Amino acid sequence: MLFTYKPAKLLLIVSAIALAGTSWVNMRGVPSETAKADNPKLDKLKLLPGFKAEHLYSPSDNKQGSWVSMAFDDKGRMITSDQYGFLYRLEIPPVGSGAQQPKIEKLKVGIVQPGDTTVGIGYAQGLLYAFNSLYVMVNNRVNKNFNKPTGLYRLQDKDGDDQFETITLLKELKGQEGEHGPHSMKLSPDGKSIYVVAGNHTDVPQMDAYRLPSNWKEDNLFPQIKDPRGHANDRMAPGGWIANIDPEGKHWELMGAGFRNAFDIAFNEAGDIFAYDSDMEWDFGLPWYRPTRICHVPSGAEFGWRTGNGKWLPASPDNLPPILNIGQGSPTNLLYVGNARFPERYRQSLLAFDWSFGIIYAVHLKPKGASYEAEREEFISGSPLPLTDGMIGPDGALYFLTGGRRLESDLYRITYTGTESVTPVAKAPVITKEHQLRTQLEEFHKGPNPAAVATAWPNLSHPDRFVRYAARIAVEHQPVAQWQDRVFTETDPQRITQGGIALARQGDAAQKSKLISSLLKINYDQLSESQQFDLCRAFELTFLRMGMPEGADRDKVVAYLNPHYPAKTALMNRGLSRVLISLEAPGVVNKTLALMDIKDEPGSKNLGLETSTASSDLILRNPQYGLDIASMLAKVPPLQQTFYAVMLSREDAGWTPELRNKYFSWFANAFKFQGGRSYVGFIDRARKLALAHVPKDQFDRYDKMSGAELLSKSGNDFVSDFSPKGPGRRWELDKAVAVVDSGLAGRDFETGKKIYSAILCSRCHSMGGTGGDIGPDLTQLGTRFSNKDILEAIINPDKAISDQYVSSIFTLKNGQSVLGRLVNEDKANYSISQNPFAPDDLRKVAKKDVVSKKNSTVSIMLPGLINSLNPNELKDLIAYLKSGGNQGNDVYKASSKGK
Repeated sequence: MLFTYKPAKLLLIVSAIALAGTSWVNMRGVPSETAKADNPKLDKLKLLPGFKAEHLYSPSDNKQGSWVSMAFDDKGRMITSDQYGFLYRLEIPPVGSGAQQPKIEKLKVGIVQPGDTTVGIGYAQGLLYAFNSLYVMVNNRVNKNFNKPTGLYRLQDKDGDDQFETITLLKELKGQEGEHGPHSMKLSPDGKSIYVVAGNHTDVPQMDAYRLPSNWKEDNLFPQIKDPRGHANDRMAPGGWIANIDPEGKHWELMGAGFRNAFDIAFNEAGDIFAYDSDMEWDFGLPWYRPTRICHVPSGAEFGWRTGNGKWLPASPDNLPPILNIGQGSPTNLLYVGNARFPERYRQSLLAFDWSFGIIYAVHLKPKGASYEAEREEFISGSPLPLTDGMIGPDGALYFLTGGRRLESDLYRITYTGTESVTPVAKAPVITKEHQLRTQLEEFHKGPNPAAVATAWPNLSHPDRFVRYAARIAVEHQPVAQWQDRVFTETDPQRITQGGIALARQGDAAQKSKLISSLLKINYDQLSESQQFDLCRAFELTFLRMGMPEGADRDKVVAYLNPHYPAKTALMNRGLSRVLISLEAPGVVNKTLALMDIKDEPGSKNLGLETSTASSDLILRNPQYGLDIASMLAKVPPLQQTFYAVMLSREDAGWTPELRNKYFSWFANAFKFQGGRSYVGFIDRARKLALAHVPKDQFDRYDKMSGAELLSKSGNDFVSDFSPKGPGRRWELDKAVAVVDSGLAGRDFETGKKIYSAILCSRCHSMGGTGGDIGPDLTQLGTRFSNKDILEAIINPDKAISDQYVSSIFTLKNGQSVLGRLVNEDKANYSISQNPFAPDDLRKVAKKDVVSKKNSTVSIMLPGLINSLNPNELKDLIAYLKSGGNQGNDVYKASSKGK
């Protein structure tokens, strides 16, 4: 959350002049057709038919901060928390009470001195009312206004005055006190305990019990490259985690881990846990990027987040796959609709909140074997709509908050007013036989049990992946001596593989040769592709946990696997290349480079990373983050090639001059593609790892061949990149006008040109005959508009939006919405452009599928694009804009006063 998206190069990426075909056009006198809404806070919401929205309150309008968490107490009152301040208690007006506002009370917990302005308790990213107590998950760096460390607190009213006077710290939690720290809490389905979820910057505290065995490691033969810009570089396995605790916070049990930054969890009526995990947007365009995902979290779950490029594929058998990939975004809240007063089709659904792009997804669950399959529907959306938290209230309505990071904060209520029945009908949860078996096996995750091995071992070959996983974790909880020999005597290939993974993780390195021999007994050709991949992973884990094979063991593994490489699919080539390159198998360099020649390797879109939300549909919902996506989609990097290139960076043997020339030339070409903020740095780090294996007398040649001269000293950017020096500020119109009106004498043309280019203006605007044509030509800007006109358009781009460049919102019959700029239409279709960096890539939307079409009230040009500039840089930019790109313009004459 709050928020996994960082405004990477906020000015550079955001650069909204680049997108601004909007306000510049209005300066030219083109009238806007955007209608002013009676209530813009409601008008921007896209709702499904039959649903009604109410705007209940604006905390930020009342100087009460930006609210990010909520809970309902036993009297039906809502309790909320400012991300950087107090707790508040609200009495919500009943549904249908009109414009009546909630009654608001600031909770000054623990404060006894009148006039004390410090925060007694607050800064909460999780609230839960249970056991006659308010549980508060404080996520905060101690400061002068708030002296309590990050951790879980219990507030109680012991004297009956309806105020929380007792504060108990249940457990202090260590890690980054921020948006990847500890988060939400949920009451267990049986009402007897509490579940806690924490992000990947939160150390796992000492637990009293571990459903997931605690000997976690990075487990990667892939050459480790940590994030070049330093994000999470000191955060190792197991990443984010979920724990179960008793009401007093005395007994902690780890339930699952391997998340990046799941902010919230939810339970369905069967008692299963679900989490909405985040992506790492800086990894866009790289083969280890994993989109935001809905995960079913059974006992002992591992989901494979690892720092940098170490994230596991969903197919790896030692982690579990998501049930649904959503796409890019910033997950915040997750709730189960349950008995809300909504139509029946939504009651077995999750509502997943995305802060970045302002979408609440309805995730419809359907039991499948021991787990679930899921489909997503756009339930509510808006732009901007920075969603933070939400709950189904005691009245059966949906309540949700917007805000976070000091953004404008609002409280909404959603009710159903359509014709369908909203009366809950009692139904028993659907429990499949596989689900029942899985939960039986999970009883053995609690520790040693004499019946565990006999019960679990046969299920290591169960056709259901979640059952196999539960069985292996059950085995791993038992003393190794009870089951080690079964691995060596087993004849079923799946049981050998899964048992081998368990032994690699829990056994003694002295058993390495015997384990390798057991794996080599398997008839590779008789396995399915998924079983072959599991076998490759079993070899990999054996080498990682017990040591690389030597001598005859190494030769046998190479002889066993090398004839199968390259394979027919991208998945198997990933698995085989990891093992064979690590073993320096004969011919592996030549084989892998040949794979790098394949543009679309078979199966490259079947790696479990495909998204249900099209990336192009997100660009215009929030340009601040959408520009990253737009840039990448315009120049998509070759993901499989990048995987092989990184894998080969560890290879020392098998190179010829021709192979090296081909390999290092690939790197220079890779820099032509566009990825997330860390893309260039990751490619450069792999390049440098590879150069370490080049003979010293050839280093300079291959360094230059691989693109060294393109890069800055850090290797994270290109030498041509220009960044404003700042320091920036939150520019207000009157202050910006005062600075510019003080005079533009002595401005530097080249600096202005660099700023203009750095913020990507030329990608969308033409000036002096060069640049893009998405927005209007800016050559004559300075002859027609004043400094104030120009600055107002930059600072407040939403104030007026021309119909010539406005984006449109198309609401479809299936409940989804599509955003884009309408460029053409015929009798059957609308043709819309969604990517300002690839404006000719048009998407056709069938008119028969469209329910409504309206203009967006939000400019795709970001407000505050000048906020990274210092006063002199602001003057240089405005001077360049007024000059129309002409160095001889009067604005650059010494006598110019700039007005």
